[in-house]
Amino acid sequence: MVFTKDKAAKKEKKETLEKHLATVQSLLEDRAEKVTDIQTKLVAAQAQTSETMQDQGPAREVIRKIRRDSLWNAQDIVDYLSGLTDIRHVLDLNMYLGLLKEGNDTIRKKEMPSHAFSDKISDTRKKSRRFDRDFYRTCVGEGLRTICYRFLLPPNRVGIKMEDMAVSQNFDFNKVMPGEQNPSPQNWVAPMLESKSPDEFANEVIGSGELVLMSSSGGTDPDDNETGDPLRSCRYVAAMELAHEPRVRRHLRNIYRRHAVLTTRPTKKGTEMIDAFHDYYGLHLIKNKGIKEHFPMDEKESAEKKSMLGPEECQELDREMKKRENNSCLQYLRILKAEHTGNITAHVHLPFKEEFDDWYNQDEQYKNREKQDLSPLMHELERVYLPLDGDTEEWNAERKKVLTQALLQFLLPKFEAEIRRELKEAAVKVGVETAGESLHSMAMEGPYRPQALMHTENRFLYPTGDLPMVGICCSSDPKEPTYLASVTERGAFNDHLAIPGGTRIDSGKYREKVITFLLQSRPAAVLVGTSGGFESRILHRKMNDLINEAVQRWKDKDIQGQDEDDEEFEIRRATFDKIIPARYDEDEDEEWKCNADLIDDSVAQLFGRSVRGKKEFPDHQTNLKIAISIARYAKDPLAELAYAWSVASDTGNFGAELLYINIHPMQQQLPRTLLLRQYERALCEVVAEVGIDVNAACSLDHMHGLLSFAPGFGPRKAASLKQSVQQLGEVIGSRRFLLEKRLVGPVVYNNAVAFLRIRNVDIDDGQIMNPLDDTRLHPDVYNRNNWAVKIATDALERAEDETRNKEKAGIKALRDVMDNSAQEVERLFLATKEEWESLYGPTFKVFEWNPRTSVPSNKWRDKVEELDLDAFADMIEQSGQGKWNSHLQMIKWEFRLPYADPRTPMEPLTGDKLFKLITGETDQSLRPGKEVTGKVVRNGDFGSRVKLEGEIPAFIPTRDLADEHVETAEDVVTIGMVVTAIVKEVKKDHMCVDMSLKMEDFKKQPSSWERPASLPPLDDHFDWRASQEIEEKKSKEREARLEAQQLSLGHTTVGDDGVPKKRMGRVTRRACAHPAFRNARQEQVDKELRSGGLAMVGEALVRPSSKSSDSLAIHWVVQEGVIKVIEVIEEDKDTDASIGNILKIKDETYGSIDELLGRYIAPMNDFVEELINHRKFVDMAEDEVDEKLRKERTANPKGFYYNVCWMEMHPGYASLRYIMSTTPRFHLIGISPNGFVWGSKKYANLDILLNDFKKNPRGSSTARRPAQRPTDSQPPRPAEPRASRWGSRPPPPSAPPPSAWGSTPAAPPPAPQWRSAAAASSGGQWNQPPPPTGYGGPPPPAYNRPPPPGAPPPYRPPAPPGYP
Repeated sequence: MVFTKDKAAKKEKKETLEKHLATVQSLLEDRAEKVTDIQTKLVAAQAQTSETMQDQGPAREVIRKIRRDSLWNAQDIVDYLSGLTDIRHVLDLNMYLGLLKEGNDTIRKKEMPSHAFSDKISDTRKKSRRFDRDFYRTCVGEGLRTICYRFLLPPNRVGIKMEDMAVSQNFDFNKVMPGEQNPSPQNWVAPMLESKSPDEFANEVIGSGELVLMSSSGGTDPDDNETGDPLRSCRYVAAMELAHEPRVRRHLRNIYRRHAVLTTRPTKKGTEMIDAFHDYYGLHLIKNKGIKEHFPMDEKESAEKKSMLGPEECQELDREMKKRENNSCLQYLRILKAEHTGNITAHVHLPFKEEFDDWYNQDEQYKNREKQDLSPLMHELERVYLPLDGDTEEWNAERKKVLTQALLQFLLPKFEAEIRRELKEAAVKVGVETAGESLHSMAMEGPYRPQALMHTENRFLYPTGDLPMVGICCSSDPKEPTYLASVTERGAFNDHLAIPGGTRIDSGKYREKVITFLLQSRPAAVLVGTSGGFESRILHRKMNDLINEAVQRWKDKDIQGQDEDDEEFEIRRATFDKIIPARYDEDEDEEWKCNADLIDDSVAQLFGRSVRGKKEFPDHQTNLKIAISIARYAKDPLAELAYAWSVASDTGNFGAELLYINIHPMQQQLPRTLLLRQYERALCEVVAEVGIDVNAACSLDHMHGLLSFAPGFGPRKAASLKQSVQQLGEVIGSRRFLLEKRLVGPVVYNNAVAFLRIRNVDIDDGQIMNPLDDTRLHPDVYNRNNWAVKIATDALERAEDETRNKEKAGIKALRDVMDNSAQEVERLFLATKEEWESLYGPTFKVFEWNPRTSVPSNKWRDKVEELDLDAFADMIEQSGQGKWNSHLQMIKWEFRLPYADPRTPMEPLTGDKLFKLITGETDQSLRPGKEVTGKVVRNGDFGSRVKLEGEIPAFIPTRDLADEHVETAEDVVTIGMVVTAIVKEVKKDHMCVDMSLKMEDFKKQPSSWERPASLPPLDDHFDWRASQEIEEKKSKEREARLEAQQLSLGHTTVGDDGVPKKRMGRVTRRACAHPAFRNARQEQVDKELRSGGLAMVGEALVRPSSKSSDSLAIHWVVQEGVIKVIEVIEEDKDTDASIGNILKIKDETYGSIDELLGRYIAPMNDFVEELINHRKFVDMAEDEVDEKLRKERTANPKGFYYNVCWMEMHPGYASLRYIMSTTPRFHLIGISPNGFVWGSKKYANLDILLNDFKKNPRGSSTARRPAQRPTDSQPPRPAEPRASRWGSRPPPPSAPPPSAWGSTPAAPPPAPQWRSAAAASSGGQWNQPPPPTGYGGPPPPAYNRPPPPGAPPPYRPPAPPGYP
């Protein structure tokens, strides 16, 4: 073997050094740009200063006010900048110089207004100045710098002292600034004015004219007066410049980060909404959580903790700290979401000096920074800012005021904003990484492995391979069909079967169709998508039965039954042969096994509604495309995910479809760009681990997406390769073919070839397929260097063939050694299984055995194990060809497991995951202790069955229906009733929920219920005491609501005397005292209305409907003894026992019972009055009217006769009866608040309706009896306001007057009095115009009747506090 120098190792080292050099150069260039910019500013400032020296008077004044020596040193700034590595510190320096520049420009403009410098500034600087610095510029312009630094230490020296003392804890007062003219230790100490007090000093500078009193508020604030504090403006200037000094900021920022804490408080909305079952519970009362928990541990703290630990303990500490950091960042991401919804307010602050019990209600405490403990920051500032030898208390008080103002007004707001921004950035970074890990886990789910293989054969011995599948999209909409779609072994669409919605799949003709479809496609598995909910679960069970029958028919196709003669058998066999496609003729004797299973179809749902789905199957229905994608997803989940990525959005971004899959619960809070980049990285990693069948990727659209993620490829190169292969019209028979045909470039080939698989290819007889082309080995190890062939040859102890058949001999050696290794894998599997079962019985899990991890290295006995590959690697390294030991080890394992799929097979859906996919509920949304609402569907001997939202079945045992003993469920709830109950247990395996209506369960505090382990744990800084206080405050409201709920169910309540009252019945009672409302059953209300006789005609009473707890029933007396019941739907109910704020009849909405009676009942009473007073109305039975019409027709055959009467079968409807030949016919006339209804049209009065009828007597309805009751489908026209007639009722008359219906008075009556006296006295808000007269006849008679007899009985149970 010829050995060469280690060029590869040198090249790799050179590339590493070049990358490092490029990084260093990039940092230096960035830093050089900053230095150049600052130097340019300094040079320009010096040049401008020298120019202004021409005018010595103003120039001297400018120099005096600028105080350059006190604020900055050019060389010191350059030296400081050259050592910075954090962009924040560079920005601090830039901001400091910008602040000084603004002040200096202001001084120049004030002292030299006519100088050209002012014009130059206005021309060159187009940026607007910051308005928050106006007061600073004004003070500096007045020369207050020269005053404040007579008793204060300049900020640049403060920063230098702070930096040195932070490193060495000491400071050298003999330190000399670069270029300093008069160095002295006194320059590093604050000047002291020993002979003057602050007031005397202020009076002196005011008297000399140096200090000008100013107001920062422009005189608008009466408290903003400098006469009592003349040095306030001087302190403001010093505090502003000190707070912007870069070294000061840098050091104080680090201190602030170590001591700052995070606190969250619920808003008013959050206090009302958040309880122990809310999504944000645990986030709303975090108190004083250290900010440092959200960031990596600093080097100093880490070194201290690791100083006494061993290597393994240090690694464990790093893992714990990383986990804490990730959890904190994800928690802050949830806090941001809660803050965005207005439920939580988050604060970053220093710990407070004092703590309050109700801290979560102290808004002012968190707004006032003076209450925060500033001692860590003040201590650092005071030891460098105050004189060492001490000064008078008055002067030190002035200096401390400067420090306090710098912290409170400038530094703390800046630090808080920075921390909030950094917290968000860290949270987003961790959230993106976590979402990428979720997609990585999702993509690492392997193909579905049928049960026939999963539990009997190991995947390393018998790979899943390419199997035909059938996918089923179960439609939850009865209008949409359910589709079965079969795909071939390569995933190509084969056939489908549509099952109409609402059709039973296991009976009738569709049962045979499904079985025939299964026999024709003979899938390895049938996968049912879970998007259909419980329908999918039922369909899955039915499909298993149908599959068993189909499989049995396949087994018995050649077996004659006992009761079957020869002719019947031949007929059955001929029929069977017709339905089996010809492609199965070769393997009819093969055993067919199949099973049905449920599968997550979220990716398939996306395909069915995507652009790529429409492009691939333009003529297919959405559900059919979903079914196809379900089968493909079961075959290769990774390919479907890559396929979803492969389509660009309207903005040109790939992968946008993945954002619609619920990969991570917080993905909606993350930036799309970062998220898609992480998703792309995750898919690249998985594709590199799994590999790509390059021929399938180039020939099948749904597999092509994988090619984009091959290292070295991308969407453009992948599309180019596919197009080139299709143009050639050939398959790729070897990896070398890619280079020979120039399908890819050499660089792309070198990067990607190890991830491209050549498998299942039909090649010509003259070609030789290298088995290593379907392994993870790079061609460098078996083509260029030929090491793989040498290992195989040496393992088989064969001599290398030097003839022209060397290539064939090498490939034969490779195949032989790979067969030997495969036999060894099978031997080890059987040995492991036998050993396990001898010890533990038949409990060996076939699917969990992995030869890489389950077999010790000393157990291997294959040929390749006999070679010393480490020695071979040393020989290669000594020959100067580099380190190839890892490649040689990979050769060994690829011989044993060639391109073994690292993905674990798709696990059957069970437990929590299946429950979530079927119901859409999680432990957060449905858990013990939570109140849920459902509808009672059945009562049985052991309790009531309830349907929750999403068709989730629930059960309330009889023992949990009430606190006291209950005989039967009907005593408490009725079928159709809507109840609110407490969840006691969620049985996920049974897809059922156990609930309770017992008051003792309702009265439990929400926090007393056990929190599911799957939810994020509560933070260590969560304030349990505060949470209990909030729960106690809300307990009174909760008790009132529970009392109303028990009232609505008719449960036993405790009276004022402490004696329990019995149930009042099964009607859902209401807390309503309206005079027209009755808490009674239907028969009781009807009895009351009928007992009033004629006096009750036109009146209406309202009661709770027995259909559900969200509906009412109006009992309207149309005529004496005839009552029409109208259903009213309630919405927006305050409590279960209250009347809904919105009442609906059909499409019309009402706000109260008064409005219901005024706008709905009263107008219909007017139309009834018009009807009964019309000349064509007869108060007769329908049969009597028909007989009357026959007689009139017989008497005059040429006439057209018709009359209107009441309809007996349908209360509230009239019958327009007519005769045209010998048989009377009729039309149904309805009455609505908008008028009379005939067919689909409405008429304002009866005359218009009759005119239309005479034009077209047959009309739209000629049926003898109506098929269904007509409905008022059209929205009613707005009626005039009308007051309720349910006021105080006068006493009933001694005897009711006779009915006026059907009588014709001799004289016109007075104005109609259809309304009660109470309505008349109330102003007649809902008055309707009188009905028109008919055919010029006299006006209709009055529809007089007295008000209902007696006042309604009072509502017995008192309304709960706060209820209407």
